[in-house]
Amino acid sequence: MINPIPRITLYVRPWCGSVMRVKSWLDQHGIPYTEIDISRDPAAARHCEELNGGYLSTPTILVDGVHVATEPTTAELERLFG
Repeated sequence: MINPIPRITLYVRPWCGSVMRVKSWLDQHGIPYTEIDISRDPAAARHCEELNGGYLSTPTILVDGVHVATEPTTAELERLFG
């Protein structure tokens, strides 16, 4: 059976204000996600950098393994998950 719930992965740095905002929005909407701290995982940091044209921008969001947004606004979150 196919899982209808998308797998959401967030590449984060815990101190980042945008990360806190996005996590709060997802939590408020009951949307589950997996968090990967790029400050603790060098391989994840390299992957995040590749996804963002050489920048370690967070949050970087993947849905089912596909990069869908970096540092999204609340309007973008609504469009993606609302």
